Amino acid sequence: MTQRYCKKCLLRDMPEGEYFKNLYEYIAGLPQEDKVSDDVYESRLEQCKRCENLLNGMCRLCGCYVEMRAAMKVRSCPRVPALWTAQAMPDTGGL
Repeated sequence: MTQRYCKKCLLRDMPEGEYFKNLYEYIAGLPQEDKVSDDVYESRLEQCKRCENLLNGMCRLCGCYVEMRAAMKVRSCPRVPALWTAQAMPDTGGL
């Protein structure tokens, strides 16, 4: 019998696999100045968990893994109106 995954769960709530491990290593490897605080991160994830567009740890609006997007200061929720907003503007390299 195959295991069914919770469609309204975050990746961290699902059985761990190598892919998910790599995702969390990526998040951990982000420069500290680019990441939101733990409190902001958890708040963002709580809002994602209540959103109808969360499916298997991914946002159906943009296709991102919400745990990755929520960790970055320059990212915001793609929903209109957004459930949470960016804390910093992305660096455009002077463009």
